[in-house]
Parts: sequence; C-alpha cells; structure tokens
Amino acid sequence: MEKIKTYFIKLWDALWAKTNLDEKAEAALKDAKIRINEMKKELADVKRAAKEVASQSKDVVEAAKGKKRKGRKAKK
Repeated sequence: MEKIKTYFIKLWDALWAKTNLDEKAEAALKDAKIRINEMKKELADVKRAAKEVASQSKDVVEAAKGKKRKGRKAKK
C-alpha cells in the first residue's frame, strides 16, 4: 500500500512539474496586487476631492442665503 501511495505522489509531482499553471497563478496574483495598490491610491484621491466638493458646496449654500464670500478678495 505504501508503494502505491508513493507512486501516486511522484506521479502527481511529475504532472505538476509539466504544467505552467502555478506560474500563471503567481503572475495573476502579482498583477492583482499591483492593481489593488493603484486602486487604493485612486480612492485616496477621490476621497480628497470629495471632501473639497463638500467644503465648496457649503459656500454655495451660504451664497444662496445672501452671505458675503469668505476668503481672498477678487482681483479687479
């Protein structure tokens, strides 16, 4: 029984050695990690822009109420 088990283990290892499936999986994993990191950077940019939009929208509401504009004076 032990010989059969050893035979199938060696056969399995030989079959895996002939395939390049594991190399493709490693490449796909590496590519996915790179894409995830790029997505994180882009989401950080979107978050920053969304905060700026929220800040600016408060100014629009105040302007609609008739309040004067805050900040630097406009150049003439």
